[in-house]
Amino acid sequence: MQIIRKNFGLKVLSLALAIVGWAYFRYAANPVLAARFDQQFSVPIVTANLPVGYIAHFADKEAVVTVTSRRGEPAVKPDEIKAVLDLYGKTAGVYNLPVELVAPNVIVQSLSPASVSLTIEKIDRRGFPLAFHYLSPQQTSVVVENAQLMPAQVSVQGPQDALSQVTAIRVDVTVPQSPASIDEMVRPVPVDANGAEVSELEVSPDLIRVRVDFVQGTSSKKP
Repeated sequence: MQIIRKNFGLKVLSLALAIVGWAYFRYAANPVLAARFDQQFSVPIVTANLPVGYIAHFADKEAVVTVTSRRGEPAVKPDEIKAVLDLYGKTAGVYNLPVELVAPNVIVQSLSPASVSLTIEKIDRRGFPLAFHYLSPQQTSVVVENAQLMPAQVSVQGPQDALSQVTAIRVDVTVPQSPASIDEMVRPVPVDANGAEVSELEVSPDLIRVRVDFVQGTSSKKP
């Protein structure tokens, strides 16, 4: 009895530490047993089975999902979960589709958003001639003597709605302060009736060779 009472507090502490250590290696070090807890991920929303020749537009780009691994299953990794919008059989139009979760054998606790509104548009292609657009930040007396674009026409591809807004394909050229010859590659810009660039369009080729000769202008004086 005296042996038990001797250093009794230290013995109790040692026993407690031993139990804690056993529990740690029994549960925390075992991935199968340690995986029984909720995991929350933010995953990108992607489309699947989009028909060729169409493009999909939607505002919600990410889904937040909370899952719990089933008993005996390891913890889930973020790259094992996919949030998918299945567009099989869909053509141009407006839809509200459920977000389908592709994941291992897990229990889904929550998913937000559960559905996504999207618009599907048909992709079209049209040819456009190029137009010079001279930029003169300051007053200058030089004028254009020769100007050439190679090629003189481009092909523009994109959603039909965006293509319908295009009124011109502009090539911007800065006018120099003194006579000079320009020979450079310039990006053609699709613009609408207000001169604003129309986005979501692919212009081919994406660079145009511009050659312009600027010479000194002549001014006529009254006699």
